[in-house]
Amino acid sequence: MESPKPRRVSDADALKALAHPLRVALLHYLTGVGPRTASECAEAVGSNASNCSWHLRQLAKFGFVEPVEGGSGRERPWRATEVGFDLDDFADDPATRTQRDALVRMQLNEDNRLTARFLDRQEELPKEWVRAAALHGYTVNVTPAELGELLGAVDELLRPYLVPVRKGAPEGAEPAHIGIRAFPR
Repeated sequence: MESPKPRRVSDADALKALAHPLRVALLHYLTGVGPRTASECAEAVGSNASNCSWHLRQLAKFGFVEPVEGGSGRERPWRATEVGFDLDDFADDPATRTQRDALVRMQLNEDNRLTARFLDRQEELPKEWVRAAALHGYTVNVTPAELGELLGAVDELLRPYLVPVRKGAPEGAEPAHIGIRAFPR
């Protein structure tokens, strides 16, 4: 069975819906841990339930999240509908490209926030998790085509382990964040 691919975002209005720091944090959280209520989201992202609820509804308008059956009101869980995003380059529209770049910066900020949170609380984590964690940087010597192939291979390797995709994870499995940045130096 082939794992779901990231959603290609090429609609300017959908991009605008994503380009908000709290929405980026909400999507990261829901994608990483699965369905949660607005109250649970608020605690995780440092906001309040009503604010998270409003932003979740905005994301739902563009199909990025949806309510889970079985809950209602404040107890209604939300789930991410995607396993990631592939942002169009918007080469023909400088204003939209600027917005895309702002979204990418927000995603990088979220990656940095998660990394800082790990560093701040590593003493509280089981030693096997601290030993398994890695903060590596690599410089590779590749052509643009090779870089695309390398990133595709890494994506294929990781995709079956994504929280929304993996069913029947072994005992002791926990969500772990992996961020990849690839660009010419």
